[in-house]
Parts: sequence; C-alpha cells; structure tokens
Amino acid sequence: MPSDKLTFKGHSGDELAARFDTPNGPILATAIFAHCFTCSKDILAAKRISQRLASAGIAVLRFDFTGLGHSEGEFANTHFSSNVEDLRLAAEFLAKQGNPASLLVGHSFGGAVVLKVASEIQTVKAVVTIGAPADPEHIAASFGFHLHEINEKGEAEVSLAGRGFIIKRAFLDDIASAELLPAVAKMKKALLVLHSPIDETVSIDNAAEIFIAAKHPKSFVTLDNADHLLTNVDDAEYAASLIATWASRYLDLPKPAAPIGAPEGIVRVDEADPKGFKQDISVGPRHHLLADEPLAYGGTDLGLTPYQLMSAGLGACTSMTIRMYARRKKWPLDHVSVDITHDKIHAADCDHCDGGDHKIDQFRRIITLEGDLDEDQRARLMAIADRCPVHRTLESEIEIVTVEA
Repeated sequence: MPSDKLTFKGHSGDELAARFDTPNGPILATAIFAHCFTCSKDILAAKRISQRLASAGIAVLRFDFTGLGHSEGEFANTHFSSNVEDLRLAAEFLAKQGNPASLLVGHSFGGAVVLKVASEIQTVKAVVTIGAPADPEHIAASFGFHLHEINEKGEAEVSLAGRGFIIKRAFLDDIASAELLPAVAKMKKALLVLHSPIDETVSIDNAAEIFIAAKHPKSFVTLDNADHLLTNVDDAEYAASLIATWASRYLDLPKPAAPIGAPEGIVRVDEADPKGFKQDISVGPRHHLLADEPLAYGGTDLGLTPYQLMSAGLGACTSMTIRMYARRKKWPLDHVSVDITHDKIHAADCDHCDGGDHKIDQFRRIITLEGDLDEDQRARLMAIADRCPVHRTLESEIEIVTVEA
C-alpha cells in the first residue's frame, strides 16, 4: 500500500512527522492512529494495523506526537493535554487536505487521547481503543520510584522501554486533572474496545471501565493472548481485521471490509507484508483472501501458499463440475468433497509423461462421492471430473504474457 511522508504543525508550532497510508484504490474513509506512550508512528502494531485498514479502503494518518519519533519539539514539555491538541490538529490537517477523519484508533495512552478528543471532531463517527487506560493517570505507575523525585525536584529522567525520558511535575499535574470517563460518556460515537486479558501494562479492568462509561453503540472484543504492544503479527492482524470489519458498519464501507481496487474480472495481488510474504488477493470489488508462506519458509502462515491456491482452484472446479453434471442428470448425489495434494515427482514415475530425469508437478486428487449412486453413475461422475476446466487448463499448453505496468 502507498505510504506518503507528511508533516503538519503540532500544538507548539513544531513540525510533526506523519505517514499517510492509502489504499491502491479510492479512499472510502480516513482514520487517525494515535500511538502508545513514548512510542512512535512506526511501531510494528501501528504499521500493521494501518496497512490492513488501508487495504480495506481506509486511509490512515499515523503521526509522532511532539518530541517523539521524527517529530520536532521537546518531549519534556508535553503532557496528556498537548497530545490531545496534537491529535485535534491532525484532524484539522486532514480536513484541509480533503480527507476528514471519520475513524480514530488509539493504542494504549493513545487510546486515552482519542477518547478525550473524539467528541470535539464532528466528522468522526467511530472510535477504537487498543489496551487503553481508563484514566490517563494510570501511566504514572510506570514511573516507579521516580515519582518522589519528580514531585520533589520538579522533574526526573525515567527509563521507559530502555530509553531515558525527562518527566516533569507538570505532566503529573496534567494527567491527575484529566477527566476521561466523563468524556467517554458524552462522546456520542460508536466505540470498539479491544483489550487483552493478560495485558500486564494496562489491566483489562480498564477496558471494563471504559465500556461501562460509554453509551451505545459499543462493542468489546478480547485479544486473548496478545501482549500490550501487539508484537505478535497474528495479534496485530486479528486486531486490524476486527477494526476494518467493525468500522464498515459505521463508516458505510462496502461489506465485507476487504482490499479494494481490482476491477471486475481482475485478480489483483498486493504485497501486504514487505518483510515477509503475506499477500492480499482481491478479485473484483467483493472478494478477498490471503496468500502466505509457512513460518519455516520465512512467512507468517496467515494464508494459503501459492500451490495451495492452485490446488484449491482444481479442487473447487472439480467439485463444481461434478455437482453440475449430477444436478443436470438428477442423480442422488448428496455430497462431494475433493482432497488435493501437490508434489514434485520424477518424470519417469509419470504414467503418461515422456520420461526423462527431470521433475514434474503432480496434483493428486481424491474424490469422495456420497449418496445412493449406482456403480455406473459413480464411474461417470469420476470421468466427468477430468472435464473440469481447471483440470484441462493445467494439462494443456499455457502461455503467460508479462508486461510492466
């Protein structure tokens, strides 16, 4: 998916660095992703979720809050309220670009930010939180024994995720005065709360508080065994798919929320994970599936392999052809199933090949026919299987024409 570098001015006038992830096709909706405390727009969860939403037609602006990542400014002079203002300005920036935000997604501390600002952005229709605290003051627990030093001296350097950050007393005062749950109660936006029951950074009790405070429509989905940062690709993929599907109800997206942009009659394959092998496959405007490779081959095992897709095509065509023939003949075929395996074999072991010492592709097909069929009917249906169009294509001469777009 295309990802453009952008900048806009934050609360203090400093330039904030952003990425705008867009679909290959038309933009159906626009979202803003707010990252976790002291994280950045480039954290893996943010990138994976943004790319998945973009594949579903939802453009995503993910940006670094003031003083973090590639954004300008001093982190030490920021606080919860400044983050809220940064996000509000991000929404203003998108609106001026002609892409008003209709969805807010906030991860951890960013989740608290989107809950606080959502009611101020009129174009927003839906809000999603991932592992968000019910009270911004929750973050103070991560400062540990430095809290006393901050209160006594006015500031202290706190180590967070292996990096040192200056935290000032003004930050503590700001989060102590922030009232989040009243803002949730008057938000008047659809809300999806995602949280892991084993989250050790922000306990799932926070999700319960947010959910109870919110008015309908609201939804809660557990992220099962996910960690707080969604470092596992499966967890990030699951969260992203949930968000895309859920948001389609409130953003008037085509259903199901899936990669778009392929015209009718075109099978389009888009790389979904540049660091692995996962691919988004869209067929026309309505159908979507994933292709991937097993973990052992460097993939993430989230979709069918290319040869499994070929096998699926052969199996589906075989089953359809048998059903079509049995239906026309009005034969009592109750059910048909087809098992396909693919392998490389020596040409010498092929019954109808020219021989030689090279290897060829072999698709082994096991067909199960259920129903009160006599032997002649079964034999005829097995013979019909060989007339499946995909079967014929695989056994015929094939030309593949490749051109650069």
